[in-house]
Amino acid sequence: MNNILLSSTYFGPVQWYQKLAHGGVCLVERHDHFIKQTYRNRCVIATTQGPQALTVPVESPQGLRIDKTEMKDVRVSDHGAWRHLHWQALQSAYGESPFFEYYADDLRPFFERKWEFLFDFNLAITRKMCELLDIEPHMELTDEYVNVSECHNGCGRAQGTPLHDGTPACECDDDVIADYRDVIRPKHPLPDSGFVARPYYQVYQQKFGFLPNLSILDLLFNEGNEAVLYL
Repeated sequence: MNNILLSSTYFGPVQWYQKLAHGGVCLVERHDHFIKQTYRNRCVIATTQGPQALTVPVESPQGLRIDKTEMKDVRVSDHGAWRHLHWQALQSAYGESPFFEYYADDLRPFFERKWEFLFDFNLAITRKMCELLDIEPHMELTDEYVNVSECHNGCGRAQGTPLHDGTPACECDDDVIADYRDVIRPKHPLPDSGFVARPYYQVYQQKFGFLPNLSILDLLFNEGNEAVLYL
């Protein structure tokens, strides 16, 4: 079981939680620079109009550009009453799903309490989702930016999983890291042979067909305690 490297996510997609559920040591990167239009501050849900992105507004420390700010320093903004709007969107989208009411009390506090830093907010969400999914990953936070380098034994392969070109990772030591930081993203995701978006019941499936790799909330609200079997 490879160790894995993941970016922080806001109610991340099913693919992200699959890695979390089946990886070895799961390193969550907190020293990468914030990247706009990624799962770091957005999730994608299914609505009556099709897929919809819910985005958390963010701020950088004074004087810094947001794309030059490390994830651990990115702040959650109070702009636009987004908490109320996100919860309202979830109620509208999943109010008729089999398990929304069952999990609502566990999730509502994330849309009521104010958090200062996005990374801390995402981490609290991740831990709650692991609890609700009944998974216990070995999750650690990075102490510095992880630079996935070549194997020190000189085999010529990367100490990681460069999935974009299909080159296999080295197998020389036990510290191989599968790097999914740039693989799991909403726009132009890189190939991931380890993830297959198998269909499960969705509220709007008759209208849109199966919508793959939505937020983990979609899987949880539709499958309940069976969600872990999908992962």
